[in-house]
Amino acid sequence: MSAISKFFRNVKSEMSKVTWPTGKELRTYTITVIIAVACMAVFFMVVDFLIEMLIQFIL
Repeated sequence: MSAISKFFRNVKSEMSKVTWPTGKELRTYTITVIIAVACMAVFFMVVDFLIEMLIQFIL
């Protein structure tokens, strides 16, 4: 039982060391992730289209 309580004390201690982002930083990070995901989606959509056209050309 003491191991469990020690674990939770350590968790509490480590969580107090965490630097949480401000609201402005959080919005910036969120927008960055959304833009990155959209760019990757467009990239893979184009690659998929090109592969489909190549397969149709071969067949």
